[in-house]
Amino acid sequence: MGKLEGQVAFITGAARGQGRAHAIRMAQEGADIIAIDICQQMQSVGYKMSTRDDLDETVRQVEALGQRIEAYEADVCDADGLQKAFDHGVTELGPVTIVVANAGIGPGGFASAEQQWDEVIAVNLTGVWNTGRVAIPSMIENGQGGCIVLTSSTGGLIGSPSNVPGMLGYTAAKHGVIGLMRSWANYLAPHFIRVNSVAPGSVMFPGGSWHKRQQTDPAGIADMIRRELPFGRFGRPDEIGSVVAFLASGKASWISGASIVVDGGQSRSNI
Repeated sequence: MGKLEGQVAFITGAARGQGRAHAIRMAQEGADIIAIDICQQMQSVGYKMSTRDDLDETVRQVEALGQRIEAYEADVCDADGLQKAFDHGVTELGPVTIVVANAGIGPGGFASAEQQWDEVIAVNLTGVWNTGRVAIPSMIENGQGGCIVLTSSTGGLIGSPSNVPGMLGYTAAKHGVIGLMRSWANYLAPHFIRVNSVAPGSVMFPGGSWHKRQQTDPAGIADMIRRELPFGRFGRPDEIGSVVAFLASGKASWISGASIVVDGGQSRSNI
C-alpha cells in the first residue's frame, strides 16, 4: 500500500515537467489525481508552453499506474474556471486532501515590460492564491485535514541581479509564494492542514528555457550554468516530485510552514 492510498490530489500545471512528475509520483503512492493545465501559449513566455496532448500524456501515464485521473484545461488566473474544474474533479473522484499549486511561467518572451510583469505575477503568485482559495474551503469543511504544497523557487530565496521586468516579477512572485505559504500554515493549522513550499533550482523540462538554449546554442549559457552548478547538471522533475510526495505523506506529519530547498546546493554555492 502506498503512502497516499485513497487520497485525491489537486495539481496545477500538470501537463508536463514538474507538474506531471508530481502527478506520477503521487499516483505511484496510491493517490487519484485532478490535473489542471492551461494548455495554451502566453505571449510573455519565450518557450513553447504545454498543449492538450501533453495533458493527455499525463493522463495516460497516471492511468497506466492503475489510478484514476480527471484532467481539465483551466487557467489558474481565472478563479471561476478553476473552481469549476476543481468541483468537477471532486464530484468524480471525491474530496481533495492534497493540493499542489505548481503552475508557473518563466520570465522572458516577446511582450512589453508591463505585460511581462503582469503575467508572471498573475500566474506565479495570484494563480497560487487562486489554487488555494478554490480548494481550502472544501478541505476545511471535510474535516479530514490534509496538505498543501506551493511551488516557489530558489528565486524566492535570493535576489536576481537582472533588471528585466519579467525576471523582477518572477523573483517578487516567488518570494510572495513563501509568504503566502507561511500565512496559510498558521491559518490552517487548527484544521490539521499542513502547508509547505518547495524551492527548486535549475530544473530541466521539455520545451523549457534551459532545454531550448541547449538545442539552439550547445556551447552557450546552458552549458556555462551547468558547469557552475555544484553537481554539474540540472535537476530532474522527478527529483522535485519525490520531495512533494514526501511532504504530502504522513511521513511529514510534523512539517508545516517550511520552505524545502531542492536545488542540488545551487543557492548555497558562490555562482
